[in-house]
Amino acid sequence: MHETKTLPEKSKYMIKIVAPILITQVALYLMTFFDILMTSKYSIDHLAGVSIGSSIWVPVYTGLTGILIGITPIVAQLIGAKKKEDVRTFVQQGFYIALLLAFLVFIGIVFLIDPVLHLIPLEDSVRIVAKKYLYMMCIGLIPLFLYSVLRSFIDALARTRVSMFITLLSVPINIFLNYVFIYGKFGFPALGGVGAGLGSALTYWFILVIAVIIVARKRPFVELSIFKGWSKPSLSKFGVLTKIGLPIGLSLFAETTIFSAVTILMSTYSTEVISAHQIAMNFTSLLYMVPLSISMGATILVGHAIGAKRYNDAKTYSWLSVGSAVFFSFISSSILLLLREPIASLYTDDPYVITLTVEFFFFAALFQLSDAIQAPVQGALRGYKDVTITFIMAIISYWIIGLPTGYLIATYTSFERFGYWIGLIVGLTLGALTLGTRLFYLQRKIAKSFGDE
Repeated sequence: MHETKTLPEKSKYMIKIVAPILITQVALYLMTFFDILMTSKYSIDHLAGVSIGSSIWVPVYTGLTGILIGITPIVAQLIGAKKKEDVRTFVQQGFYIALLLAFLVFIGIVFLIDPVLHLIPLEDSVRIVAKKYLYMMCIGLIPLFLYSVLRSFIDALARTRVSMFITLLSVPINIFLNYVFIYGKFGFPALGGVGAGLGSALTYWFILVIAVIIVARKRPFVELSIFKGWSKPSLSKFGVLTKIGLPIGLSLFAETTIFSAVTILMSTYSTEVISAHQIAMNFTSLLYMVPLSISMGATILVGHAIGAKRYNDAKTYSWLSVGSAVFFSFISSSILLLLREPIASLYTDDPYVITLTVEFFFFAALFQLSDAIQAPVQGALRGYKDVTITFIMAIISYWIIGLPTGYLIATYTSFERFGYWIGLIVGLTLGALTLGTRLFYLQRKIAKSFGDE
């Protein structure tokens, strides 16, 4: 890892790590963004179907790939401690776990999607689109999970620009495939929202192929020979990976499912309300890419510093990340408050949906600060490999307090559908406070044990 001495040097190095991650995350997000945007131009029923399908897909994908993200702090600390010989073994075990997860998700979708969708009060046309959208996404399960392992490995080596390059190549491919399959071009049938799922799934295969070629041929990846001398699946290595990765995955699952649960609970409202909610959530997710990218950068920077036993550097990078995200939260809140109507108009021409979206954007602006604190704090805690307490805090904040609060407000007050968004604000704010306290406690504990090394 590149060692820094002063705060300006650390800030510059953090930007060097985080900027490519941000571009990568935005590019990955654009795949979902264009799924929603291009489907919204096709049909409002198809938009609602993709919305429900995404609400099931995203938390499952995010939670399970979160298990694979555990590779990042493990490899980062091994690199920081100059134990490069152990890297190959852990990455290969990650591949085995990725294939297992892909198989389990496929089985789950095939056998459980019908009963799950019938638990949700949906119009038949919306339910059919959601089901077929998820079936199409299954085509991309294997490459999606395998690429998650490769990306965690690439990022752990602080080569975040490589991930950026790979993902940027994929965006125009995804847009083109969406255009072909959603609207039925070049002799293909018009599939609407189902075509969006197919376009994304095929794009995942493209991403995997490019990543494999780069890792197999380019330095410094080729020096670690992760595709050579394959080790057998090891329960002990699985245990190490899941001990770190499982709490990360469950924590991410808890956070993303709270948003998906809100979408599903709001399915009792009209198709217009579901669509407006999804539009607001879609654009808010774009803004969230900044604190999320800072969070991922914090994991790498803190992990390297801890591995090299530079505990003061780890502390500085932690709070530098939080400060940067908080600064951006004021910008994102301003965007949501000042440009609400023009942004809503980009998604739809329906006046009622635009009006509802504008109202949802107001509540989205209110949780920008909390999101900006909790994301990088979680990233820093992962760099310390402190993940179990983080998961417990996430469950309490989002599910035990946030969601029930939203349900009560939506059901028993005049806020109705907006009550769920107030619940999100409560959950995210509590999460930011508890996780921040945990990070402060952990750093004080390390300072007492190791001094200012």
